[in-house]
Amino acid sequence: MKIHNFSAGPSILPTEVMHQASEAVKELNNSGLSLIEISHRSKAFIEIIEEACDLALKLTNLKGKGYKALFLQGGASQQFIMSAYNLLENKAGFVNTGTWSTKAIKEAKLLGEVIEIASSKETNFNYIPDSYQIPLDLNYLHLTTNNTIFGTQLKEIPNTKVPLIADMSSDIFSRKFDYSKFDLFYAGAQKNMGPAGTTLVIIKEDILGKVSRKIPSILDYSSHVKSGSMFNTPPVFAVYGSLLTMRWIEEQGGVESIGQKNIIKSEYLYNEIDRNPLFTGFAVKKDRSEMNATFNLVNKSHSESFDAICESAGISGLKGHRSVGGYRASIYNALPKESVDILVDCMQNLEQKI
Repeated sequence: MKIHNFSAGPSILPTEVMHQASEAVKELNNSGLSLIEISHRSKAFIEIIEEACDLALKLTNLKGKGYKALFLQGGASQQFIMSAYNLLENKAGFVNTGTWSTKAIKEAKLLGEVIEIASSKETNFNYIPDSYQIPLDLNYLHLTTNNTIFGTQLKEIPNTKVPLIADMSSDIFSRKFDYSKFDLFYAGAQKNMGPAGTTLVIIKEDILGKVSRKIPSILDYSSHVKSGSMFNTPPVFAVYGSLLTMRWIEEQGGVESIGQKNIIKSEYLYNEIDRNPLFTGFAVKKDRSEMNATFNLVNKSHSESFDAICESAGISGLKGHRSVGGYRASIYNALPKESVDILVDCMQNLEQKI
């Protein structure tokens, strides 16, 4: 039976990427060595990580515009503190839209003054605040572009005179927008970019070196820029898997083409959520995520029947986060429209059964 993987992460990867990565684990490019046993200083891996960095800048249309791409470790969680170490001198602002921005705020408070200029906490983060003033004395404004748990997504990037940074872990490379509005953004690989284990950081070089504190070398972006993401041994397999996925995105027509497909998938699912009287969406409609659709049964007593229908159809990873309950369909780049069709069929089957 084909499994339809709606997991929020680690999540589905393109079939071609899985095949190519598995072949490389056995032997990389007829070298007689496995990908996971070659030296990270070898010519073979240097070519891999250099291509990965170059392709990340190309997909975001930032190549030649003063940005550097890095592949680091520690996930977005490490970036919460790392970004503050490098950029927070006096005061930072945050738009609090969920669990991950809450955690980022907690870490930044260790190093300076932090203000929440807007929050949707009062409604359990089911919308994105859009009416707020951005103080001009901020060292930076931090946003989370997509909220995996709550199923909300930032639709428009605010214009700001202060540096803008973002956690894009769950919607990197999923849609076209002006990445140059950001001075720094980061994304854990395990949603849209590759296997877990590496974090893409894209940073505008001219924002570095402006804090007075001494930064631990491993947390200093300048250390990683100078060493080409090899200040310490990089996660070889995760970087290679990310490179393969970025190649695949380019083969699909790039970020804009991928984004159009994601709109079709998400709209089809949301249309069923709104049409079917047995279901209700969690996020406010205007802020619904194209990556993570959160929804609930109107009557929880139907959950056993719906779960059984989904299981028999080969659907996996649909359970919602405990903060929201219900269901969460993560419809990342690699999830085919066929899987969304199957989920919608299951929702309609429940309606017919009830």
